[in-house]
Amino acid sequence: MAEQQNYPELTVTQIPLTQDNTLDSVKAESVTDQSSHKIDKVSPKIVLATLNAKYFHTSFGLRYLYANLKELQEFCEIKEFIIQTRAIDIVEQILASKPDIIGFGVYIWNIVETTDVVNLLKVIAPEIKIVLGGPEVSYETEQQAIVGCADYVLTGPADVSFYQLCKDIINETPPDKKILNSKPVPLEDIALPYEYYTDEDLKHRLLYVEASRGCPFKCEFCLSSLDKSSTPFELTSFLEQMEILYQRGARNFKFIDRTFNLNIKTTMQIMQFFLDRMTDDLYLHFEVVPDHLPRKLKELLAQFPEGSLQFEIGIQTFNIEVQANISRKQNNAKSKENLLWLRDNTSAHIHADLIFGLPGETFDTFKDSFNQLYHCRPHEIQMGILKRLKGSPIIRHTEAFDLRFNPLPPFNILSTDRVSFTTMQRINRFARYWDMIGNSGRFKYALPHILSDKPFDDFMAITEWIFNKTGQIHKISLKKLFELISQSVEALFPEKHQLVIAKIELDYDATQLKSLFNGLNLYAVEQTESITKNKSLKRQQQHMS
Repeated sequence: MAEQQNYPELTVTQIPLTQDNTLDSVKAESVTDQSSHKIDKVSPKIVLATLNAKYFHTSFGLRYLYANLKELQEFCEIKEFIIQTRAIDIVEQILASKPDIIGFGVYIWNIVETTDVVNLLKVIAPEIKIVLGGPEVSYETEQQAIVGCADYVLTGPADVSFYQLCKDIINETPPDKKILNSKPVPLEDIALPYEYYTDEDLKHRLLYVEASRGCPFKCEFCLSSLDKSSTPFELTSFLEQMEILYQRGARNFKFIDRTFNLNIKTTMQIMQFFLDRMTDDLYLHFEVVPDHLPRKLKELLAQFPEGSLQFEIGIQTFNIEVQANISRKQNNAKSKENLLWLRDNTSAHIHADLIFGLPGETFDTFKDSFNQLYHCRPHEIQMGILKRLKGSPIIRHTEAFDLRFNPLPPFNILSTDRVSFTTMQRINRFARYWDMIGNSGRFKYALPHILSDKPFDDFMAITEWIFNKTGQIHKISLKKLFELISQSVEALFPEKHQLVIAKIELDYDATQLKSLFNGLNLYAVEQTESITKNKSLKRQQQHMS
């Protein structure tokens, strides 16, 4: 994912109610839907809202809801915020539109912040009908605090059911239940949302697209394991929408298909569509299964230029016993062979995933998976910590493997029968430092010379050295990070230090930091702390003078 750009703190994306961008009440004496039902009253205003993790993200789900509102669409607008914005400021922005119905998209990353917003809304404007939807409220629904202060919850895909609920509220025939289960709708009956990406979205944000829904695999840590199969959208219509986006200037596409390379014929057609339209700024992100890359697909992938492809490849674990525990089918030998082939024969950026804390996994088995994956040379190894997603079948192992999850978001695993809480914390720190050092790409010259044939052990030693030295896993400046790595190598692997320091200097030059790279001895941290104290003293003197 690209880094967030600098934008105002409060980020709102709006699709206006009327073409002149006014939000005044709209009289509708005879708004008629496609079934000839009339709404003979002042049409309520509908706001679709969510809190994204970053401005760079867009809400795909809200655009689907908007696309399927039929005659109510003209009375609706989308408002997107970021989770760093204060709840009271979000409430103010939403209420400025004077809505009668607010629909919130709720996910694991925004459940806490959305709960705060909904609570405030119900205090300030209790007459507004609040509708919740999204994966985080689709399971174990009744036990959740946010549900208690909402009016309705739509579980499951609500592309069409949200429209029906709004119509019932408008017609004063609301359902007598709070929790409503959305019925499955054939994909051909769902209006596609792509035309509702704004010009601002196309210029500055990541566009989510999907050529299919569902997943045939049953990996128990994932909500997609509840799907019975993968269903494709009609390909011609989908590619027509991609062509429209492309002609409007879209160049940044993230496919959210769980298994993009499941149907190779369809995959080939989509890849060829984009290859035929290749530009210097075209960027495509796909999630692929690593053991299913036939020769003809490989030949096509090899034609894509550098900087145009990113593949997210879920490995999760190479341990056969753990794979069996979570119902994951994966040809490990083929997966490793294909990872190496992609590195050697394509320009694709490879982002491979591992998950720590799976039932049956130990510290040593995870170390073995990390070492195997590292030697496959992906550009990034994303070390995820197992999370208890509501509705996911992983909870069936809770008692047998003594799985203990954080009761608060993001519901991460705290310990198992084979991994203590202390060990879990060590891995959490490892994952954080690995993201800063291994995944950042800032140490591409030095890191291969720091790590040996046992990369996990070497990097764990660096992790524990840095943490013991600083007590920090966040808010470490880039210059200080370079200093700490140099110091840790000198302390832990003195025989490597002279070679590594030369490589670190190359990496440091590439950062284009203005400060000179010096003070790389074991006393650099103390020097930095001394400077900080001097700055504090200077501030005191300024107040006293």
